[in-house]
Amino acid sequence: MSKGNVLIGQSGGPTSVINSSLAGIVDAAMKSSKIGRVLGMRFGIEGVLGDFLVDLGSEQAAVLKGLRSTPGSALGSSRLKLKDEHFPDVLKQLKKYDIRYYFMIGGNDTMDTIHRVTAYANDNGHEMIGVGVPKTVDNDLHGTDHTPGYPSAARFVALSVLQAGILARDMQKVDQFVIYQSIGRSAGWLPAAAACARLASDAPPHLILFPERSFDRSTFLAAVAAAHQKYGFVSIVCGEGISNADGTPVSVSQTKDKFGNVEFGAMGGTSAAMMLHRMIGDEFGWRGEFQVTESLPMCAADRGVTLDFEEAFACGQQAVTLATTGSGGVMVTMNRINSPAEDYRIGFGTIPLSEVANHERPMPDHFITEDGFGVTGAFMDYIKPLVGELPEYSRLSAKRATP
Repeated sequence: MSKGNVLIGQSGGPTSVINSSLAGIVDAAMKSSKIGRVLGMRFGIEGVLGDFLVDLGSEQAAVLKGLRSTPGSALGSSRLKLKDEHFPDVLKQLKKYDIRYYFMIGGNDTMDTIHRVTAYANDNGHEMIGVGVPKTVDNDLHGTDHTPGYPSAARFVALSVLQAGILARDMQKVDQFVIYQSIGRSAGWLPAAAACARLASDAPPHLILFPERSFDRSTFLAAVAAAHQKYGFVSIVCGEGISNADGTPVSVSQTKDKFGNVEFGAMGGTSAAMMLHRMIGDEFGWRGEFQVTESLPMCAADRGVTLDFEEAFACGQQAVTLATTGSGGVMVTMNRINSPAEDYRIGFGTIPLSEVANHERPMPDHFITEDGFGVTGAFMDYIKPLVGELPEYSRLSAKRATP
């Protein structure tokens, strides 16, 4: 393909490292003899439709370098879902700016957008290559060992549960339980990362609830009682999307008010953690607390993993290499090329955009313990190189004094 311009976009929720991928694309694109201008879409595809593109090639080198450690989505994000009526206007803009290389950093829906836009452009006589760069803290993209953004978010969860667990242990005579709710609607990769905090056999978390496993109230309460009996308090981690066997979210309350009416918690913005808190309080009469971090794991660059920033940048660069050598219609993938006992290493591969768009990747069964409340050794082998070492805090022996 003849020399053309580049268009880059970011879509969906951010990660701590999404801007590092952006910097990787810009860096490689500006060095390529096959690429002219390097443009970015302001607020995703809405920037294309609204004719709001930015000239990334004119940014100062220090700014572009700084993106490698900057949280958020520097270009601005969007969750606009493209409709058929949008495509003529999108193509008009692509032709106007002579866009021949199209990159977007995002998840399943983003890969679908790249696939549809490039297909429409090529079908209508405008030659263009599109490559996707993976991004999601949920880690549920099909075809890749993990996604940029997941390691840093996983570390955020692990550190939060580690530190809050110490607090819960020391405050057990005040609060008998604590619940940490993680983002991740239908995949348990982030709740599972909390297991990294279990640096001692009695350390939190004691129970992890996965969206991949149906929630059963009686089984859960029995496990809570057993953990409390064993440890003196209970630390629970849950995914925000945990659901009952019939598919209803746990965030829709199954308890009743004093008039006998079912409380539909989700309608009032109630979280799964709040519902679990209420269940435990009603059952045992205990006092406890819950923690809901919402989007904080997506933007906590101060807890970011160096490996994650580096891999995100490398994925951006790999996308440009693929596009300028004629490999379009794919997403960059990272493939682990070593066994857990060896030093962690990855290689790059690809997967068709259409496959990514139509599949999600839940936690595999062999990563979840048989009782459904913990993770296996196989998962720990998977996660530890990504999260890195966690701090080990001092703990009193608390030997009882004698007169």
